[in-house]
Amino acid sequence: MTSLQAQSRKSPASIRVLNVLEPVTLIALPLFMIACALFKVPNTALLTSVAAGLSLVPFFAHFELSHLRARDLMPIVVMSALGVAGRVIFAPLPSFKPVMAIVVLTGLSFGRQTGFITGSLIMLVSNIFFGHGPWTPWQMYGFGMAGYIAGSVRHLTLFTRRIPVVVLGFALTFLYGVILDTWTVVGFLNPISFEGVLATYSIGFAYNLTQAVATVVFLLPVAGSWPAMFDRIKVKYGIDQAVRPA
Repeated sequence: MTSLQAQSRKSPASIRVLNVLEPVTLIALPLFMIACALFKVPNTALLTSVAAGLSLVPFFAHFELSHLRARDLMPIVVMSALGVAGRVIFAPLPSFKPVMAIVVLTGLSFGRQTGFITGSLIMLVSNIFFGHGPWTPWQMYGFGMAGYIAGSVRHLTLFTRRIPVVVLGFALTFLYGVILDTWTVVGFLNPISFEGVLATYSIGFAYNLTQAVATVVFLLPVAGSWPAMFDRIKVKYGIDQAVRPA
């Protein structure tokens, strides 16, 4: 049980509905994007960006309906601020950022809803500095999804070890990149051609690989110590009763 789930007492029926909607929207959005491309729907860049924004609603509604104590908000606030600061500080190094490492560790330690909200907020707030646009909902969705997936596998013993956590971060970074590249193809490549798709994914591969390597670099020194530290914080302040195995 995650912190958000544990505190969702006032509206249990609404929370149950949102628990179902969350994974549905995560899966439905990429399918909707692909359908727009297949059926050549006009204004796909704007339409899919609106759809990406709407896909965030169940997660933020869950957050609003959950009656959280100040201590339960601490992981979201601290990790979001750390992610924003990391993205801004490393701005001179294109695509080499600690954001995905922070989001993955948040999801693994505090659960899928906290992971999603943290990833989404990092991109929403940091884009005040980097610039908002139709890409913002997709960035929020992509990093939020990474946090959600990390939170969904948090109880697997495999992810109590450093190397599997690093591999997970590497894979989720590439998944995020592929989703953003696909949105670029669907939204801005007109007409969609094999050459254009190949060029887009080829250019994106170098960018995604740099991001994935950055995630590995930032995860390696902390993948073992930070989760253990988070476990002690959770026990001390009663944030989450689920503690990792030793």
